Amino acid sequence: RVLPGRTHDLTAARTHRIVATCIRLGLPVLADLGYLGAGGTFAVPQRRRPRQELTVRQKSLNKAHARLRYPVERGIARLKTWRIFRKARCSPTWLTTVAKAVLTLESYR
Repeated sequence: RVLPGRTHDLTAARTHRIVATCIRLGLPVLADLGYLGAGGTFAVPQRRRPRQELTVRQKSLNKAHARLRYPVERGIARLKTWRIFRKARCSPTWLTTVAKAVLTLESYR
């Protein structure tokens, strides 16, 4: 089921049972701060507390976390450049097929 674009990432992941499935299977997930509170195997960057700075270790961990997440974030950004996703006039159920076609085309770019 397609959710409105304004739906928060964590809400969408919970609605589609992605969070529960990853936790049940013990799959480690590198997520952004939008998944704070997902629990289980979801690793998010360290957050700076009000009026406090992150330690050198926390900054280093955040940097390593970002480095590992970069390829996925870049892939999502590449998908978003395809106009068909911005102005889709087809049924939302077709968008999965469209996304697979775009990913195939991107692999040949």
